[in-house]
Amino acid sequence: MKRIKQFSQILLIAIFLSSCKTSINKEYPIINSEENINENKNSKKKTMEIKFSCGDDGISEYLDDGWIILKEDSQEKICTWKSVPATKECDMEKDKGCKITQPDKIGKEKIYLLEK
Repeated sequence: MKRIKQFSQILLIAIFLSSCKTSINKEYPIINSEENINENKNSKKKTMEIKFSCGDDGISEYLDDGWIILKEDSQEKICTWKSVPATKECDMEKDKGCKITQPDKIGKEKIYLLEK
């Protein structure tokens, strides 16, 4: 019984020791390392999403700076709101609870996906 216990302990220790690996630093020659780094920096492209609403359009500034339009989308958007009385008898100055807010001007919102 004592031998089985010792054998199992030795086996357990052997398993733990064999599972640990030593790290060996192998030096591989790096050819044209500066060129590879420069290529990796240039290959990373920047993307940006910009929104212009209600007649504003400043996309030309980005195009002059070297950005390229990947995707362009437009959708309707409410530009301004106005307050109107809920009923004919409503006095909006005295009774704020009878005031209704509704869209006044509807414009377009342009969404650009840019890449540089």
